[in-house]
Amino acid sequence: MRLSTKSRYAVTSLLDLVMHSDQGPVSLADISVRQGISLSYLEQLFAKMRRNKLVVSTRGPGGGYSLGATPDQVCIADVINAVDEEVSVAGRGGDKDSPDFEPCLTEQLWKELSAEIERYLTTISLADMMANEEIQALSRAHDLRQDQGDLLHDGESSRN
Repeated sequence: MRLSTKSRYAVTSLLDLVMHSDQGPVSLADISVRQGISLSYLEQLFAKMRRNKLVVSTRGPGGGYSLGATPDQVCIADVINAVDEEVSVAGRGGDKDSPDFEPCLTEQLWKELSAEIERYLTTISLADMMANEEIQALSRAHDLRQDQGDLLHDGESSRN
């Protein structure tokens, strides 16, 4: 199975948001630096997640995004479905509505596998991921990336 970049970035950025939301709304600029995802791409993803009520936005100074529910109420499948049509293991491809479409012999296998993956992703919440020690360690390492960037910018502004 191959998840799209869009799905992976959505899950990553939402997990980052939740892990840094203890001080209030989280800016996309901060997520961008910590996760190495372009700000314009994050804006597109968060617009979709906002429409699907996964996140809420706060305007003004100190604004940013917050999770629209508690972390234990948001499963990974919710995040993926908010930004992509569906998670599926592709069969042979082609337009199923076309009169020339002919399913491959293993089409049923791929449908069942896709359904199983979807079921699995509904069992994992953002809270489950936050509790994972490996994810916590990676989050701390990514925080250092932001801290180093802040130091760089502070050094530049003090020279000007």
